[in-house]
Amino acid sequence: MPKVKTNSGAKKRFKLTGTGKIKRKHAFHSHILTKKTTKQKRNLVHDTLVVKADERRIKALLNV
Repeated sequence: MPKVKTNSGAKKRFKLTGTGKIKRKHAFHSHILTKKTTKQKRNLVHDTLVVKADERRIKALLNV
C-alpha cells in the first residue's frame, strides 16, 4: 500500500504542540496594514490554537 501524503498547504500553515493541539497564525496580517490600527496589528501577531471542531479535519490533512 502506498504512503499517504501530507497536504502541502496544511504543513506550511499548522504546527503541532507538545500536547497534540494545533497552532495557527491569524489572518489579515500580511498586507494592507496601513488602514489597520496598531492595536489590531499587535493582536494579530500572536499564534493561537485551532478550534476543537476543526481539529479532526486538520489532523487528517497532516496525517497525525
